Amino acid sequence: MRTLRSHAPRFGKLGHVLAIVCPGQGSQTPGFLAPWLDLPAVADRLGALGEAVGLDLVAHGTTSDEETIKDTAVAQPLIVAAGLVTAESMFDAALSDLPVVLAGHSVGEITASALAGVLSAEDAMRFVGVRARAMARAAAVTPTGMSAVVGGDRDEVLAAIAAAGAEPANVNGGGQIVAAGTFEQLKALAENPPAKARVIPLKVAGAFHTQHMAPAVADLEALRPELTVGDPTVPLLSNHDGAPVASGEAAVASLIAQVSRPVRWDLCMETLVSQGVTGVIELAPAGTLVGLAKRGMPGVKTVAVKTPADVDAALELFAADAEGDAETTKETV
Repeated sequence: MRTLRSHAPRFGKLGHVLAIVCPGQGSQTPGFLAPWLDLPAVADRLGALGEAVGLDLVAHGTTSDEETIKDTAVAQPLIVAAGLVTAESMFDAALSDLPVVLAGHSVGEITASALAGVLSAEDAMRFVGVRARAMARAAAVTPTGMSAVVGGDRDEVLAAIAAAGAEPANVNGGGQIVAAGTFEQLKALAENPPAKARVIPLKVAGAFHTQHMAPAVADLEALRPELTVGDPTVPLLSNHDGAPVASGEAAVASLIAQVSRPVRWDLCMETLVSQGVTGVIELAPAGTLVGLAKRGMPGVKTVAVKTPADVDAALELFAADAEGDAETTKETV
């Protein structure tokens, strides 16, 4: 498998920018990490990340069943670790030397923050471990869940969610808004869907990014003084408003606050478009964010890195952008 070093000599100060995006909970599937364990050092690295959070992530990424990896306390650390080992396998050059911007959806914002240098990999795993356990406890207080509302008029969708007593937890763009609330509220929404929209239950065990998760915020605030925080070495977008965070402390504040406030992935995509992003690379477990980008960022190239076989296609985006910038330079000289 090639890594970024295959293309690194071609880079200079590029005008084009690529987005590296990290998925959130619900993107995991049984055995999704199995192909990555064929790469040297991945099993050991995944094992070390698992030790930091007290989980056997090798087993959870390869042999654990769907019900096991749906558990919030397992799913969130597994997804962050997957993004980290995927990135480490692909990029043997520092991301700060590359024309990239980072963003992560929900728990994926932790992955992105670690890749941006805000948190070490070990602190990212500690953070997600506390987050996952605290959110699991909060979810156990009242049976809650989440449902994607796909299609329909945006205002009508938001009105229907409110009428059911639920909350818009994720405003994802691309015609998708995720509602969260009690099972009764989600049932009411499904029985009275907005016009021209589908309501699809998600494989998550709680009403994340809503008032139901407020107790988890205190646990993360208690952890905060123990973290070693650095400023981002590359642009890093916040789930709150889609804007680049100004500092490492601001990034951590965003990570803590997003537990109980909506994720605005639509605003993240708007920022990526406004910054001239020409390609989107989604780290494993990939697919969801690339799907949203295809609808919400028309004309932007996308690659979902699900297995090592997808890495070459992702790295070709860097090569293509380098060639594109070279042509632009010729035309403007």
